[in-house]
Amino acid sequence: MTARRNSEQTVRTSWEPLANWYDGWMGKDGSIHHRKLAVPAVMELLDPQPGEQILDIGAGQGVLAPAIHTAHAQYTGVEASPTLLRQAQKYHGNSGTFLQGDARHLTTLPGLQRASFDAAVFLLSIQDMDPLLSVLEGAAWMLRGGGRVVILMTHPCFRVPRQSGWGWQEERKLQYRRIDRYLTPLSIPLKVFPGRKQGISMSFHRPLQHYINGLAECGLLVDHMKEITTYKTATGPRAKAENLANQEIPLFLGLRSRKL
Repeated sequence: MTARRNSEQTVRTSWEPLANWYDGWMGKDGSIHHRKLAVPAVMELLDPQPGEQILDIGAGQGVLAPAIHTAHAQYTGVEASPTLLRQAQKYHGNSGTFLQGDARHLTTLPGLQRASFDAAVFLLSIQDMDPLLSVLEGAAWMLRGGGRVVILMTHPCFRVPRQSGWGWQEERKLQYRRIDRYLTPLSIPLKVFPGRKQGISMSFHRPLQHYINGLAECGLLVDHMKEITTYKTATGPRAKAENLANQEIPLFLGLRSRKL
């Protein structure tokens, strides 16, 4: 692999210390972002066919499983956190199979075999995984020839944790998106777990070229991209400007690639 792969730092990324908090926020059906934006966008890009084998990497509570099951495809979810895995099995065990495993080491996970899936999905999970190339290699290893990888993530060009946000220009009555940093990869702690145990969720910002080039290095060529704006409608004195900004600046990105 490239020098970039060798220079990537390995950071502990399991959400196990945050699992109870995260489950309280997500619940059985996912957050409102999952229900209104993420799951519909993934299903559009994925277009699962009856009988296909679909692998959900970083499955969390398995919120994608019912949609895959409804499409008459076969769902397998992989999740590193034992607590989230138990919640997935409780909520959606009738819709698929769930395995505990690290996304960085899929090739060694019992129960998974090389070239046994038609598609792999990262549903708002890949930005919480590191190193990127190890994760993408594992996904490619799982796919049959012509299989596809669908990534739905926060938009790396417009949502850089702690380095981006909305701004207001009074003179022009303009709502704008402020980007402070972009090209430099960042490991960013986001949330301290509110309880006796302490844990921090990590987000890994990478410029878009890292995703496109990383997929290509693993023999996965992008054939479709979808940029997704918010579902929210603003109200109040700045509503016109805010709604225009919401319509023009995408905060989520979907990528579909295919294995050569």
